[in-house]
Amino acid sequence: MTLTIRPATPDDVPTILLLVRELAVFERAPDAVDATEPMLAEALFGVHPAAEAVLATRDGVAQGFALFFHNFSTWTGRRGLYLEDLYVTPEARGAGVGTALLRHLAGIALDRGCGRFEWAVLDWNQPAKAFYAQMGAELLDEWRIGRAAGDALVRLAGRG
Repeated sequence: MTLTIRPATPDDVPTILLLVRELAVFERAPDAVDATEPMLAEALFGVHPAAEAVLATRDGVAQGFALFFHNFSTWTGRRGLYLEDLYVTPEARGAGVGTALLRHLAGIALDRGCGRFEWAVLDWNQPAKAFYAQMGAELLDEWRIGRAAGDALVRLAGRG
């Protein structure tokens, strides 16, 4: 029963979408997932991939995943690695899956010469905040995420 972390393949798209939907339920937004299998397949494996994913499996059963992409810091002058989602199934929590995923991604960031490895965490998710702090991450309270989506994005673009 060895934990394996491996890059996702196109055959993993249905599993990734299932895990994304489980994450949405956990984050109290069960109806927020608009992504479809074709959308994820294009984003992860299309001509110009927008993101990458890794799966954590034990005996061939998915126990978690992480989806990430590169960003860029003008201050460091280098690209960074941004973790969009990290999710561990309820039955696998506490078994080191999250730790293994986070360490794996930190290794990717180092191997690729990234200046930073960053992510966001919901303010109410105390277990995640404690986990990240235990792993040595600094939680930046002074930063807030800005977002424009849907009609707000259209208005911001001056198109509505």
